[in-house]
Amino acid sequence: MNTASAPASPVALSIVIPFYDEEGSLAELHRRLTALLERENRPYEIVFVDDGSRDRSNALVREIRIADRRVRLITFRRNQGKSAALDVGFRAAVGEYIVTMDADLQDDPAEIPNLLAQLDNGYDLVSGWKQVRHDPLSKRLPSRIFNFVTGWLTGIRLHDFNCGLKAYRAEVVREIAVYGERHRFLPVLAHLAGFRVGEIAVQHHPRQFGKTKFGAYRFLAGFMDLLTLLFRMKFFAKPMHLFGSLGMLSLAAGTAVLFYLGIGWFQGIWIGNRPLLMAGILGVIAGVQLITLGLLGEMIAERSGGRDYPICDGSDLTPRSRD
Repeated sequence: MNTASAPASPVALSIVIPFYDEEGSLAELHRRLTALLERENRPYEIVFVDDGSRDRSNALVREIRIADRRVRLITFRRNQGKSAALDVGFRAAVGEYIVTMDADLQDDPAEIPNLLAQLDNGYDLVSGWKQVRHDPLSKRLPSRIFNFVTGWLTGIRLHDFNCGLKAYRAEVVREIAVYGERHRFLPVLAHLAGFRVGEIAVQHHPRQFGKTKFGAYRFLAGFMDLLTLLFRMKFFAKPMHLFGSLGMLSLAAGTAVLFYLGIGWFQGIWIGNRPLLMAGILGVIAGVQLITLGLLGEMIAERSGGRDYPICDGSDLTPRSRD
């Protein structure tokens, strides 16, 4: 991975743009961005992250960078995925506010001032909502299902978790870890860390160049990461609540089955060849194992300090002496 050096002068706004094979849109995106950002009158930088492009995208950004030294370029040797691209972009960005957007011109740079205004109003992360979305049904339908399930399971009522157009305070991206397919859950991660999350409707445009990188595997991988997040939200510091509850249910069901079969056995009914006997034994064994797993999880959590609370910068955690 090659990384461009950070600008020497202070920067108020960083625009982070991951891209993969988007040679048709990059020059126009840069033109629109610079025209807007010049009017904003904030010192800015544009951080392009090339996620292993195989076309001329990287060469085009290098040409843009020669003419505009506010442009930086980070290059992956091979495709790593959007989460990895955002992660290195976040670590490289030096602005007080950070805006992310896709490179395909479907996100409108004109929405950036609206996002920043919401940050100025007190939000820590503001996510775009593609209220009118110009994508094929094969992409819109899975996204609707994904957004509904994510909102229902996490309790965070956003319409569009996966919109690439978002604005952050710098402290948000410094605290959240982005890997796997976690870029889909950045509002959830920020909420878990105690930050204030908002959403505004943004304009969305049809794709003019290239092709979508969305695939069925990424949809499935996103749900796997959602399960991980749910576990961290509810049971990371109290694993016994999850494994113990499941274990008690399994143990109770297995015990009830064996009790039922035991009554029949006392009445002279042969139960040795009944599948229900195996099910009852399996329920008891699984219950004991799950409870044991919960106890082991509790000991590991206690041993590792397992209490990860969101604490504001400047909080005084120094123990006070007794008067």
